Amino acid sequence: MLEGLIDFVRGGRLPVRHVLSAYLISGFLTLWLVLFAAPPAFAGAPVSDYSPSAAVVAEFIFERAPFAQSHASTLAATDDGLVAAWFGGTRERNPDIGIWLARRTSTGWSTPREVANGVQEDGKRYPCWNPVLFRPQHGPLLLFYKVGPDPSRWWGMVMISADDGQTWSEPVRLPEGIFGPVKNKPIQLADGTLLSPSSTEQGSWQVQLERSSDFGRSWKRDGVFPGAEEFGVIQPTLLAYPSGRIQLLARSRQGRVVESWSENGGLNWSKLADSKLSNPNSGIDAVLLRDGRALLVYNPTRLRRSPLRVAISADGAHWRDVLTLEDGWGEYSYPAVIQTADGLVHVTYTWKRERIKHVVIDPVSFY
Repeated sequence: MLEGLIDFVRGGRLPVRHVLSAYLISGFLTLWLVLFAAPPAFAGAPVSDYSPSAAVVAEFIFERAPFAQSHASTLAATDDGLVAAWFGGTRERNPDIGIWLARRTSTGWSTPREVANGVQEDGKRYPCWNPVLFRPQHGPLLLFYKVGPDPSRWWGMVMISADDGQTWSEPVRLPEGIFGPVKNKPIQLADGTLLSPSSTEQGSWQVQLERSSDFGRSWKRDGVFPGAEEFGVIQPTLLAYPSGRIQLLARSRQGRVVESWSENGGLNWSKLADSKLSNPNSGIDAVLLRDGRALLVYNPTRLRRSPLRVAISADGAHWRDVLTLEDGWGEYSYPAVIQTADGLVHVTYTWKRERIKHVVIDPVSFY
């Protein structure tokens, strides 16, 4: 290549020094793209025990929408199908960001509609953030979300639906210091108590738990977690094992998923520790399957929000990647995951901030 360029220059068209400079710059840029900008070497390659039949359905919740960006999806199962929500608008933090929702029945996904916004009594509008859907046993469908100029100054809101998400109550502001589940769904303990995985970004990043014994009508905040200052952790997800132990997993600023364990229903917790799972400071979610295994959806890197993978564990300590959901350029992030009564696992996640994708997985494929 270089010889051909020099021959071209000697024909009198360009100074040799210009060609040599361009050649060296081109080589440097190529090297930079290979080393730093290219996808990880494993992107696109099958992971261990990958099963092509695991993904039963892969679809977008919407193809077109009246908003430019969408992010931070959530989903819940109802008697009538599925309900999904996310925040959408011009871009994250913009005041026009609202909470959008769609329902999936036997006829497919409904057209997205805005069910909440950040308009205040004085007319001022703030952006909405991170909706979380949850339906407790013997309770109505709950929709939690946040409103405020940024995560350090937002406050929690909640709405209730008695008809599987078709209509909603007026939004109610949560008590001071109670934010509701910040990204991931609560769990319901054997005694009916709701345990909500929450966190705060007011100053340092801290996880906190909020519990309710009356289906979310009142809340009590638990203490802070030991070791939080070391990692900087937010947006936890909870796994309640058949043994009675509860595991907390959370994103962190240290390039790792961080964990903690409780032996007494979430009243006391071990010191936060490195789980050895990589994380690019991005949201995760997990669900305990009916067979006792834990399923985690996360970005197994320390720098990029791609690839997005599914991992399985029998004990919460030893994880095995089993399925790659996405591995291309762009952002594939902020998963939400549930298991429905038929045993299938449903995952929704951000697809390049343009759409929300829904994937249905058969976890039997991961044995």
